[in-house]
Parts: sequence; structure tokens; C-alpha cells
Amino acid sequence: MGKIEVRRATMDDVGAISTLFQGRIARWQRINASGQVEDLPYDALTIYERWLHGGAWMSVETASLHLSHLLCGAGLPVVACVDGQVRAYAEFFVGDEPPPFGKHLHLAQLIVHPLHQANRRLENVLLRFTTEQGLQMDVERITVSFSGYDAEATKYYTEYGMRLVEQVGRVAIAAQTGQGFYKVTAHANPDSAQVAGFNMTLGRTESARYHWETLWVNLWGAFPKINERHTYRLKFNVAGQDVFVVCREDLYNPRAVDLFCWSPKPLTGQVMVAMRDWTHRQGYRTLHLNMTANALKALNLETETIPFKQVIFAADILPEE
Repeated sequence: MGKIEVRRATMDDVGAISTLFQGRIARWQRINASGQVEDLPYDALTIYERWLHGGAWMSVETASLHLSHLLCGAGLPVVACVDGQVRAYAEFFVGDEPPPFGKHLHLAQLIVHPLHQANRRLENVLLRFTTEQGLQMDVERITVSFSGYDAEATKYYTEYGMRLVEQVGRVAIAAQTGQGFYKVTAHANPDSAQVAGFNMTLGRTESARYHWETLWVNLWGAFPKINERHTYRLKFNVAGQDVFVVCREDLYNPRAVDLFCWSPKPLTGQVMVAMRDWTHRQGYRTLHLNMTANALKALNLETETIPFKQVIFAADILPEE
């Protein structure tokens, strides 16, 4: 391997980073007018059709908006170059949440060019860079999340010194009318400082800051097809408690929604009654919730389990002596 350089990404890196992510896609496809799946060259797809394969990094146009948002303070995008060529990319978000997370730096993306995947060297370099950044930012730990079924990732992060701190499952519950007084208002303010130190009982599979920056901030006004998927950004007031909620329509089932919730205190049954009532009044019938087993037990909900397991690992950052 040649000379390695790790640095913060710039807008000049958009094309190279997007190419890394596009390299994960074995076949580019779309559903035709007859409802059949057909294979097509990348250039034959629309920006939206590329988006469906993996989000913002699937085309230079959407990747540019996403990277610009990160560089303006939303996150920390980092590249690893080998002999001047971008060969790996990592994306971090600074967060402040209640225990077990505390003030942390969350690794939300880590992708390496196939030519450099075998020896893990670039991953190791990026994680060491992260630790150095964390020391400068005065955060307490690094966190990362991945599928609980991924034995290889579990082995790698355990060997790096990280440990399991949370496990998230997925359930479905019915939207339904309920008794209770609450107020709901649209909330357009995207400033993440509003939720510093908040719990994220519903929807947290990465970090609260990551979900806020990718859900609450709408970057896609220029892409009507992306915005066709209804996303409500709301503030609920229930029994004097303000709760920030994103309600996002399911991509393939317009009668179902995913809920994401940030609150200063753990969720109560009253808040769940309010959210189920509001979504039912909007015409939805099923709510999808990502949450821990302890949170589910505390809310005492009747649910249907959906096969899904996400684990969150963490490693403390110890100050240099």
C-alpha cells in the first residue's frame, strides 16, 4: 500500500466518495410500467431511481447537497487517500444524549474501496483519526451501530476495544383514536441544539444527532420525487412536555409510517396515545417503531415483532496522560 493521508473531506471529493458508495451496488434496477423489475445501466436511471438504491450518495447531485450540509456543521466527513486517491470515507456526528451514550462521536458511515478491504488498514487509520478528533472535541466515547446479525462487524469492533451498549428491535403497532389532551404544531426549525441532551426512545438506530440531521433538515426541495414521500416534522405538547416527532410515510405502504422521537424525558404512555391518535386522524393505520426491549416494556404496548436487530457499540475515549 502506498502513502496514506487522512483528512476532512471537501466538496472536490464528492465524485470520488459517491463512486465508493455506488460500487456497493451489484445491479442497477427499476420497476417498469408493468410492475416488473428490470436491469438497466446506471446512466439510464433518474436521480430518484438511483436514490432508491441507497440514498444521497447514489448520485453526484444529491451527494453534493448532503456533503455540503455536513461541511456546514452538521457532521464530520473524513476521507482516507492512498497516493492522493480517495480510497475510504467515514462520516461522524457529534452527539449529546443521556447514558449510556453521553457526549459522543458516532460513526454513521464507513466505506472502503474493494482493493483495500482485506487488511482493514484504512478502517484502522480512520478509527484512530476519530479518536484523535474526539480528544480535541472533549467527547467521552465513540459509538458505532450495525446489524446485529453481522458477525464480522461484531468481531472487528470488539477487537478494536468497543463493547455492546444497546440493542434495538423493530415492532409494529396500530394507529388508533385515543383519549387525551395534546397539541401538535408543525416545527420547521432544524437547529440540532434544540435536542441536545434529549432521549431518542423511538427510531434511534444510529445516533440522535444523525437522525436529526438526516430527517429534520430537508435538503431535497429540488427533487420532487424524493419529497413525494410524506414527512411530517412536528412538536407535540402532551401534559406540559414538548416532544419533537418526525412521522415519515413508509416507502411502499402509504398507510404505514415510521416514527422518530426526541424528548427531554423518557416517553410516557400519554405521549404514545397522542401520537397514535394523531397518525390515525391523518389516515394512517400502522406505526413502525425502532426501540429497545426496555423501552418497549416500559410503555407496555401490544405489538407485532418485525425481524430486525441493530446493535450499538461504544468505546470510551481516555484523555492522554
